[in-house]
Amino acid sequence: MDTHAVILSGPQSLKLGRVGLRAPASGDVVVKVHHSGISTGTEKLFWQGTMPPFPGMGYPLIPGYESFGEVLETCGETGLRVGDHVFVPGANCFEDGVRGLFGGASAVLVTPAARVARLDAAHGEKGALLALAATAYHALAGGPLPDLIIGHGTLGRLLARITLAMGGPAPTVWEIGAIRRSGAEGYEVIAPEDDSRRDYRVILDASGAAGLLDTLVPRLAKGGEVVLCGFYTAPISFAFPPAFMKELRLRIASEWQPADLEATRRLMDEGRLSLDGLITHRAAAADAGAAYERAFTDPACLKMILDWSAAA
Repeated sequence: MDTHAVILSGPQSLKLGRVGLRAPASGDVVVKVHHSGISTGTEKLFWQGTMPPFPGMGYPLIPGYESFGEVLETCGETGLRVGDHVFVPGANCFEDGVRGLFGGASAVLVTPAARVARLDAAHGEKGALLALAATAYHALAGGPLPDLIIGHGTLGRLLARITLAMGGPAPTVWEIGAIRRSGAEGYEVIAPEDDSRRDYRVILDASGAAGLLDTLVPRLAKGGEVVLCGFYTAPISFAFPPAFMKELRLRIASEWQPADLEATRRLMDEGRLSLDGLITHRAAAADAGAAYERAFTDPACLKMILDWSAAA
């Protein structure tokens, strides 16, 4: 069995091609992908060739860990039925020496049923955003809710929306790019230079800018916390004396866990978390090369979604 998939064979070398799939085993499901998202975090680093050494790295690879589709086949006891719609956080089901470190950008996927999350078909293309929303939830669930969020990209917007959904006060969001300051729902987005406040209790950084800590520490209240939610390729450093005076607390939030995925799905199903307005660009899977480049280079692109309806 083979299928069309996005193949990243090296830095900035990406195209749609055919790749073999392993046969499903007991407990697996075969999923026809309808939509997949392009991550401007880790996937961008692989596309640029700047990803630090990481277990399982190497080219060629299938990118993508944000896929939403329909179950075509079940093998053994899976708890799912043919026709169920599911979110798939990537898969490692490829042959021909192609790595499935992420593995979601494929027309068909084979994966253990335990890895997928059933979603209402009505979510459509927005179903591909579940992992990113769960990543935001994971960062928020690890401590007090933030009163300042850095960055108003897709992750920053989800952090702000989930903060409100969890009953927190409206956070302030900093965004240096004027084009991204629109789209706030129940909170304020401002340029950092327009904010004079210096008593923030919890600051969440969704920018991924490694040199930002020295800017954030003076904005904290004594004993305040900075949470790093992005992925940082450069070493993290900061001046110690100001951090000492503030008694800085520093926390790192990694990827979502299964409990975060379930909690996020519940917020969506209950109507407390909206994913509207986060998808700004769409492309057919056949145009993956141009779609990935635009997702990584166009500041107006919050989230690019690939449509796999014409691929098999």
